[in-house]
Amino acid sequence: MVGTRVYLLEANQLDLFADIALPKSACKPESLCMDAEALVRWKTKIAAHQQRTKENQLVQGTLFDVAKAHIDPDKIDPFNLCIHPMSFYRLPVDSPGAACIYFVLDSAVELILYIGETCRSNKRWQGTHDCKRYLDNYQSLHYQHGLSSAINMAFWWDAPVQTKPRQQLELSLIQKWQPPFNKENWQRWSQPFR
Repeated sequence: MVGTRVYLLEANQLDLFADIALPKSACKPESLCMDAEALVRWKTKIAAHQQRTKENQLVQGTLFDVAKAHIDPDKIDPFNLCIHPMSFYRLPVDSPGAACIYFVLDSAVELILYIGETCRSNKRWQGTHDCKRYLDNYQSLHYQHGLSSAINMAFWWDAPVQTKPRQQLELSLIQKWQPPFNKENWQRWSQPFR
């Protein structure tokens, strides 16, 4: 096996996968390839952070039982929301939907991959969305290595209708859970699925 360096378009993508030894045929030119072990390590680090966040949230909730506003990010647990298949946006609907915060999850490992907000829940995922491409690459790599993944959506429907407060709540949740597909966390987790 010949060691090759994977060259990427963005400098911060190199952090996690700079010197992985790969056979030349394993990667398309200018694309990022991870072996199964590197993919599992990447997911494990993120899941460990999110699990600690969840545990801290539970401890804080029981120690300080003070009533907070309904948009308190510490009161939202994405792992306890009802999940929906990723194909939800393809189903026929009679309205554009409602304001919400949505979570893209890999339910196979309890991993939050992406957090977003919208005022039109039934329309947001129709058409182009960068996260769709990341998810396609993520699932393809899992399939290539024979690893399981279960991509689902979860929605939090008590989000503010007004855009600015909803976006502030979204940012608070992104900073708290640090999902890897949100650009705010690319420096921390790298961008292997871009």
